[in-house]
Amino acid sequence: MRKSKIIQDMSIYEASAFWDDHDFAEFDDVQETKEIKFHLIKKKYVGLDLNIYAKIRKQARKLKTTEDVLINEWLRENINKGDATLL
Repeated sequence: MRKSKIIQDMSIYEASAFWDDHDFAEFDDVQETKEIKFHLIKKKYVGLDLNIYAKIRKQARKLKTTEDVLINEWLRENINKGDATLL
């Protein structure tokens, strides 16, 4: 599979993480995009202990997802369970 096929199916967050690790020069078949439309979602960023972040990053890579997606899924699961310790 060509790399550009992978890029087309990414969310804005996955694409951001992807381009942190890759260079545009790696792709010979990618053309410049003239216009992009997307909606930004407001977010709040919080600090994490580096040891916790390293474990989250390792788990996210195993699951082939990004750290922020994994963290948000975990938080949603716990909040939806009615875990009073998070509220």
